[in-house]
Amino acid sequence: MPKKPFYITTPIYYPSGDPHIGHCYTTVACDSIARYRRMQGYDVMFLTGTDEHGQKIEEKAAEQGVTPKEYVDGIVAIFKRLWEYMNISYDRYIRTTDDYHVESVQKIFKALYDKGYIYKGEYSGKYCTPCESFWTDSQLDENGCCPECHRPVTIAKEEAYFFKMSPFAERIEKLLLETDYLQPKTRAIELVNNFIKPGLEDLCVSRTTFKWGIPVTFDPGHVVYVWIDALSNYITALGYENSAYSDFDRYWPADVHMVAKDIMRFHAIIWPAMLMALEVPLPKHLAIHGWITMQSKSGESQKMSKSLGNVVDPFMLGQRYGVDAIRYHILREMALGADSAFSNEIMINRINSDLANGFGNLVSRTVAMADKYFGGTLPADREADPLDEDFKAVCLRAVSEADTELDGTRIKGALEAIFKAVDRANKYIDETEPWKLGKDEQKRARLATVLYNLLDGIRIISALLSPFMPNTMPKVWEQIGASESDVEYEKLSSFGVLPENVTVHKGEILFPRIDVDKEIEELNEILRKNMAEAQAKLSAAEKGEAPAEETELAPEITIDDFAKVEIRVAKVIACEKVKKSDKLLCLQLDDGMGGRQVVSGIAEYYSPEDLIGRKLQLIANLKPVKLRGVDSNGMICAADTPDGVKVIFVDDSIPVGSKIR
Repeated sequence: MPKKPFYITTPIYYPSGDPHIGHCYTTVACDSIARYRRMQGYDVMFLTGTDEHGQKIEEKAAEQGVTPKEYVDGIVAIFKRLWEYMNISYDRYIRTTDDYHVESVQKIFKALYDKGYIYKGEYSGKYCTPCESFWTDSQLDENGCCPECHRPVTIAKEEAYFFKMSPFAERIEKLLLETDYLQPKTRAIELVNNFIKPGLEDLCVSRTTFKWGIPVTFDPGHVVYVWIDALSNYITALGYENSAYSDFDRYWPADVHMVAKDIMRFHAIIWPAMLMALEVPLPKHLAIHGWITMQSKSGESQKMSKSLGNVVDPFMLGQRYGVDAIRYHILREMALGADSAFSNEIMINRINSDLANGFGNLVSRTVAMADKYFGGTLPADREADPLDEDFKAVCLRAVSEADTELDGTRIKGALEAIFKAVDRANKYIDETEPWKLGKDEQKRARLATVLYNLLDGIRIISALLSPFMPNTMPKVWEQIGASESDVEYEKLSSFGVLPENVTVHKGEILFPRIDVDKEIEELNEILRKNMAEAQAKLSAAEKGEAPAEETELAPEITIDDFAKVEIRVAKVIACEKVKKSDKLLCLQLDDGMGGRQVVSGIAEYYSPEDLIGRKLQLIANLKPVKLRGVDSNGMICAADTPDGVKVIFVDDSIPVGSKIR
């Protein structure tokens, strides 16, 4: 029987600079839902991408002396690296510079024009360049600035095409108020009161004052305005009005669009109006989430902003605590529709309470007791007790409760439901006191029953958590002796799936407990440094100066010291990830001297395919070491950059084995 299709999308991100943890929420949330649906047996299409046109991009590129395409190519590479690092399992990545998307948008614009929904006129009004949004005087904030970013607007006057919005006002109001299209409902009411009740104004959908955009085919002086361009990605990525893909009939209408509250107007009003005009079915569900805000010591919150220096680097956090801990924290803290305050204290306390003390400790002590009392393999003898049934019921109920919460895109609620089972499992240990049972030879059957129930409960809990923390849960399954078949979704509604004589395998601590005071001080120091650097750059920019950069060099060496280091050119012949490590790659090198193996901690920045066939610099006379049990004979040269670690590659014309001096 064919799998039921499920289509979920993030908004396409605007490449305006380095991504921060605020960018991660939507993508990690959609990734978790996509993984959960795949676990349930759906045929999932998960789409993300980048919105690459517009005046701001054109201006940024000019400032840097590059073409707009060169500018966005560099930032798109950073976003893709972040999604790989955060373990994002998207099925398709769209760029609005892709040829097929350009083709489709031009056809969509022409179709709307031919239907009479787009007409030519003149725009005169207020325009926010950073948000690329037009506003009326009544929509500006109390200072006459953009109501979204609160920066100054400019008066814009130019020939433009307009999209008629008023014909769709009544249908959109009913969509928002009388259906479950948009959640939470409070956001729907807000949109109706702020934009529809005052009267929907026609939308400017073309520009003539810049060139970086998709040309209007029948009027080349115009480029398609960003929202017609960007919003269309959800259908062009499926092959609508192009031949690049042929998935439209299978996956459309989308099951879930998920966006942040600052762009909900475009997805809840403009996008439905476009689809109504095109006579294309509407998406089934639009989920609106809030912002991740920084919480100060005084308890005040503010949206993350590079200009304020309060951006939190997801690469840095992942290196310190593990990607899964960061994924869990941002998902667990944000209720649908509300903002989520971020602080070092909140994050560390959540990791300690839920992951270290809660789930991680549950796995660790259960496996340790099975190993201590039964040598790792449970006997088949069993002795049940009425106490067992409540514990089992809570574990099984977590499945249906998590399903229900995910159906409503309430990820925080799903995790809370799962952790009810974690808490119940830890309470079950306290109730049954297996350490006392282990002292009485007559109670071995009862002890085996308790430990088996705990292991099977962990099987259910860890399977439910795997879409949210995909790196860690396979390690749990290895420790509790569960096979891939044991954690299939169809088996999560049954207790007693693990073999009766299941064998456990003690492993590493899943979530080490963090020293709160020490860690907070270190993180606060990083934050203070970031804020100081940001303020220095801002001050220098206001003065038209380049900020001075402080560089602290290592102690001086002599030429004789340098001569001790032998750097050779080597070529990567093969490469693979080191097992049980998220950071290490094992490279097989042709060094011109018979070949060698080197282990390097660059897995979060490069995939094996990025390296195979390329030449690099090798420190050839470094003392051999073992990393995670793998021999490493040398070290490859790389540079620390603002965008992360970059391997220093060598011109392909230089022979392997050549000495670098």
